[in-house]
Parts: sequence; structure tokens; C-alpha cells
Amino acid sequence: MSLKAFHLLFIVLSAILGAFFAAWSIGQYQIAHEFSYLAACALGVASTGSLVVYGAAFQKKTRGM
Repeated sequence: MSLKAFHLLFIVLSAILGAFFAAWSIGQYQIAHEFSYLAACALGVASTGSLVVYGAAFQKKTRGM
């Protein structure tokens, strides 16, 4: 496995983990109604979105390699 492929795999796995974290925190918010869970969900969504954007930019940058 090349370094590029490993990097893309790591980005995808990190984005999936961020999405699961956001889903978990929104589930906890529905149970406990604490603001910290809502803030954690927002951070999870933001990190997932930024990882998707970064992954797309990285793939576009390294397309010819």
C-alpha cells in the first residue's frame, strides 16, 4: 500500500469516526438535554466536513502521482 493510499484511508476512517461521534453525541443530547452534547455534535460535524474537504483536495492534488 502506497503512502498516498494509506493517507486517504486514514482520512476516510477519521471522517467515519467523526460522523459516528456526532451521531452518538446527538443521541446523548436527546437523553440528557445537556448543552455539552450539542456542542460535541457540532464539533463532530465540523471535523467530518473539514476532513471530507481535505480528502477531496488531497486527492485532486495527488491525482497524477
